[in-house]
Amino acid sequence: MTAKRRIGDREVYPVGLGCMNITHAYGPPMDEAEAKGLLVRALDLGYDFLDTATLYGFGRSEELIGQALKDRRNSYFLASKCVLGFDGGQRTLDARPESIKAACEASLKRLQTDVIDLYYMHRPDPNVPIEDSVGALADLVQEGKIRMIGLSEMGEADLRRANAVHPIAAMQSEYSLWVRNPEIAIKAACEELGVALVAFSPVGRGFLADPPVDPAKFHESDLRGSIFPRFTPENYARNLPLLDEARACAKEVDCSVAQLALAWTLAKGDNILPIPGTTSLAHLEENWQAGSVQLSKDMVARLDAFFLPEKAVGPRYNSLGQAVVTTEMYPFEQTQ
Repeated sequence: MTAKRRIGDREVYPVGLGCMNITHAYGPPMDEAEAKGLLVRALDLGYDFLDTATLYGFGRSEELIGQALKDRRNSYFLASKCVLGFDGGQRTLDARPESIKAACEASLKRLQTDVIDLYYMHRPDPNVPIEDSVGALADLVQEGKIRMIGLSEMGEADLRRANAVHPIAAMQSEYSLWVRNPEIAIKAACEELGVALVAFSPVGRGFLADPPVDPAKFHESDLRGSIFPRFTPENYARNLPLLDEARACAKEVDCSVAQLALAWTLAKGDNILPIPGTTSLAHLEENWQAGSVQLSKDMVARLDAFFLPEKAVGPRYNSLGQAVVTTEMYPFEQTQ
């Protein structure tokens, strides 16, 4: 049986489920009944780590989880996020202590639960010292409304400042064969401090698959067509040759390209937990099975050497997206 991995004092299956794209970001939201069916199926398969956020679908992702899974609340570890929120249909960024506490109350209601296991700051707020924000989260821990505190898309300095106020259980960062930025600093810092590294977009927002997503077919509401420059027609065409090596490696391991990508993240550290999202029941099962794919040290080294960070064509975010994160960047990214 696949060994579980630790977040704080809890253990979960090493592959979690990201619940963003059932309502948000990669096109129109799923049909409500189908989204609830996918969530139920995830628990039936054995997923026990679900990750959502206030922002996803402007609260709708949390609502669907609450409605579909309220009777099974004790069978899964629930993570959500604050700071990035919404007001009148517009995205907001607010890490003031009073705003964090209000956001938590609203999330608890949408999720139909008394406690959130892991509550992240979704982004740093340049207008609020992180110590103040984490202090508010620590109050929520004391009140029993959240069990653990997490950070998302932040660098080593923010992690250390936050951890000095209250132990941080998890750092969520984009990490995949296509995005290696955590290896600059945050991965080592998490290992040192005993923090779980939760890897979002571990299959490259659909790039690390066979076949990969087709940008020409993106819905007009799909953010990959706007804020993620690697999906522009010119950049994407230049990135596609990277998949030849991924396909060759997947064939040798006898798994899919997506499973190879997930297995690689798992092989990079015992504290790493990828959280792929999907709207497909077939992909849901495929991702689940990736938890049992074992890569040899030689295969990991081969993938490391081929998927060098500088081989990815195009920035990870556009300038607006990059402006709201403090994750470290490679020197070559500074000039893209």
